[in-house]
Amino acid sequence: MPKNTAPQPGEGRFAPVDEICRLGVADLVKKIRGRSVSVAEVAAAYLDRIETVNGHVNALVSLRPAGDVLREADRADARLAAGETVGALFGVPLAVKDLAQTKGLRTTFGSPLFSAHVPDVDDYFVERLRAAGAILIGKTNVPEFGFGSNTYNQVFGATANAYDPALTAGGSSGGAAVALALHMLPVADGSDMGGSLRNPAAYNNVYGFRPSQGRVPGGPAPDAFVAQMGVDGPMGRSVRDMALLLSVQAGHDPRAPLSLGGDGDFATGLAPRVEGARIAWLGDLGGHLALESGIAELCTAALRLLQNEGAQVDDFTPKFDFEALWQAFVTLRHFTSGSALKIHYDDPEKRALMKPEAIFEVEGGLDLRAEQIFATSQRRTEWYRHVVGLFERFDFLAAPTAQVFPFALERHWPDAIAGRAMDSYHRWMEVCALATMAGCPAVNVPVGFNARGRPMGMQLIGRPRGDQAVLDLAAGYERLTPWGVH
Repeated sequence: MPKNTAPQPGEGRFAPVDEICRLGVADLVKKIRGRSVSVAEVAAAYLDRIETVNGHVNALVSLRPAGDVLREADRADARLAAGETVGALFGVPLAVKDLAQTKGLRTTFGSPLFSAHVPDVDDYFVERLRAAGAILIGKTNVPEFGFGSNTYNQVFGATANAYDPALTAGGSSGGAAVALALHMLPVADGSDMGGSLRNPAAYNNVYGFRPSQGRVPGGPAPDAFVAQMGVDGPMGRSVRDMALLLSVQAGHDPRAPLSLGGDGDFATGLAPRVEGARIAWLGDLGGHLALESGIAELCTAALRLLQNEGAQVDDFTPKFDFEALWQAFVTLRHFTSGSALKIHYDDPEKRALMKPEAIFEVEGGLDLRAEQIFATSQRRTEWYRHVVGLFERFDFLAAPTAQVFPFALERHWPDAIAGRAMDSYHRWMEVCALATMAGCPAVNVPVGFNARGRPMGMQLIGRPRGDQAVLDLAAGYERLTPWGVH
């Protein structure tokens, strides 16, 4: 199917994209190393694009002064001219999600409590971005503390969807997805606990990959053992670009005791594959999930593309108590994310600055007992073992990425879907908890638009630690589909 049939974001609203900014990160790195384009030219092109576009969508925040970025680019060009060995992201402009610490660069977590916070350390994966030669130009906007899949906060305001500024960008990696879709970044990092790499990718017609639990080392943080639902990972306009960024992010770090070793080069190892893949389509989990009309149809049409290339797709509903699984997710989120914020909640002045979703998480953990937490962890373990059993029959699981299309930006979260009430600010994203609770790798792939021009995506979920296989299937799908930003 021709790639040019997909709507592209910003058409008719912004000037045409500079050819440098159209390049994905893999091609950009190749041109920089071959010296067919200078790092200074790349930096200038992106700074111009950001100046033209960002004021309309508010995706990038805490931007460094342009002069500082250009001077760093000049120094990079001098290193290249001197024949120095350079890293995998040398000269690439990147903006880091504002939930990750960046040494010397303001990190607010989207909270007024941290509006002036400038860390003196980098998150571990940020250290790797710098070591690989990336030039950090700023941060990408987030919801407060990452709570909620709608990117707005009291520090910077809201981030608008790349296709329609009246709609949400999703979240919590909303700024990253919009900056990527509108060619303000060549590739982007994000993080994901309940769908935060997947949902905004679906809402902005790009790819987002939640790696296996432990694939990208998390930290530094006070706890290195318990909080194991959130992960860092890549977003891209192509699967190859995500694989390249993941190759930099991934790998064991002795400071992160549960991080995985044995990582290879996910980009070099990328081998698009579809034929013979056995895929279980989970749909709405036998009616358990509320889905807005049109989502399942877009996903099943995408699955037919894979079937036409030799994949086997079966409708399948796992036999599991999904309500109990969701309640386990909620309890573990209270226990980890809520408990981490209690120190601020305990101060009445600080509590007054916290949004209701943050207070919900803290208060949900106040009365938790040890036996409840243990029972919840057991439930998660049961689901993990159940999923491992499913992979004896299937190679991949497929599900919608979201249960509702992008909604009005001023609406904090959908309180109902298809006539069914949502009982919390994140219940409408329950479909993304399936991969999270099993620690599985999951990729969002674009599946098209509804009649109102609103984007949607589908999750392809693989075996725990089967990251390369998931990327390979996504790359195979990418060759077949017209959808995605180009």
